[in-house]
Amino acid sequence: MERVLAQARRVAEEADVFMVSSEETPVQFEANRLKQLQTKQKTVLALRIIKEGRIGYAATTDPEDSQGLVSNAVETARFGMPSRFELPSPATYPRVEVFDPAVEQVPIEKMIELGEELIDIVRRHTPDIVCEGGVSKAVASVRIINSRGGEVNYRKSVFGIGVEGNLTRDTDMLFVGEGQSSCHPLLEPGVIAGVVLKQLELARTRASVKTGTLPVVFTPDGVASALVPSLMAAFSGKAVVEGASPIGNRLGEVAFDPGLSLRDDPTLAYRPESRPGDDEGVPSQRTLLIEKGIVAGFLYDLQTAAIAHTLSTGNGNRNRGGLPAPSPTAFVIAPGSTTFDQMISDMKEGLVIEYLMGAEQGNILGGNFSGNVLLGYKVESGKIVGRVKDTMVSGNIYQVLKKITAIGADTRWVGSSVNTPHLYCPALSVATKT
Repeated sequence: MERVLAQARRVAEEADVFMVSSEETPVQFEANRLKQLQTKQKTVLALRIIKEGRIGYAATTDPEDSQGLVSNAVETARFGMPSRFELPSPATYPRVEVFDPAVEQVPIEKMIELGEELIDIVRRHTPDIVCEGGVSKAVASVRIINSRGGEVNYRKSVFGIGVEGNLTRDTDMLFVGEGQSSCHPLLEPGVIAGVVLKQLELARTRASVKTGTLPVVFTPDGVASALVPSLMAAFSGKAVVEGASPIGNRLGEVAFDPGLSLRDDPTLAYRPESRPGDDEGVPSQRTLLIEKGIVAGFLYDLQTAAIAHTLSTGNGNRNRGGLPAPSPTAFVIAPGSTTFDQMISDMKEGLVIEYLMGAEQGNILGGNFSGNVLLGYKVESGKIVGRVKDTMVSGNIYQVLKKITAIGADTRWVGSSVNTPHLYCPALSVATKT
């Protein structure tokens, strides 16, 4: 990396070098059986330069080809976008725990055992279900250095386990699933299986709803699939500076329910998206995005922050070593004070949405979503009475989140990057075949 940086400094005004080396072992299951296991190693070395005021960039998987990397970056700078930023100087980084050596020590045999046990628990409950699943472990080393002396260096471990089930009976198809990830080993498959078994129990009976407007409770998975994609797009500094975000000019204004607060937090210990610094070497920080319904901030990398005449929030992310762009790390919605059971008991007739399929196909930046309820339940007289089928919902997140009936007291991680409670919304458009 030092050699690449030295060569780049001879031909450019500024430069930074990014390197990530990773080793990943995924164990995959298909049709209730072990399908594949392998160990993959990868190193990506990326160079970004500023030459004559323009950004040049190149990446390689051959760390020894430093001269070719520099030459390619210089060539792309001829056509690169104008640079508006300065690279970060040496800084103090927060102590963020993201590495557990125990992850490396989990043997492949144990990973196979975890996956088989998870599937076995689900199939003992429902023998004719067909399951796919996976158990994976990964360790990565990340280092960034630049021509101003800035440097960040850390190791990260990630362990993931999950299962998806498909139950087909005649023309009826039921999809269930659950997964978890952490920087620690996850060695209790019964916890994940318990979530799936609860889904199967709630879906045992069929129920139907009528086309119209109904109150809806979004579970954490429902929030993540229906509402979060539009929020992530709207709070991106790139969308803000391009004038594409519907809330980009509403900083300090009330745009959401007063009970709603949201932050991006890469400083949480042992979460897969946490880190001491972003992929540009900017120290990580908590960024408040919504404070009691008020738009409180946006997510910036160096370039978009400079265009917006503000500072980077430490959200520069290089997807697979590419050019940095502002991206969320961990979206955390603050809990409220209402339990899920209290939400359900408040409904005379309503809908619980567990998974919404296709919501991202709508106008994400505009906040519109529309999708098929892949897994959801009907509520009658304060009780869940069965699973709905052939049901679609649609709405706009800015209308849905403008007035929230209740926010759940408990939060749950969905994937590696969303932590949210249940959200109880007073009305949503519902369409069914019946």
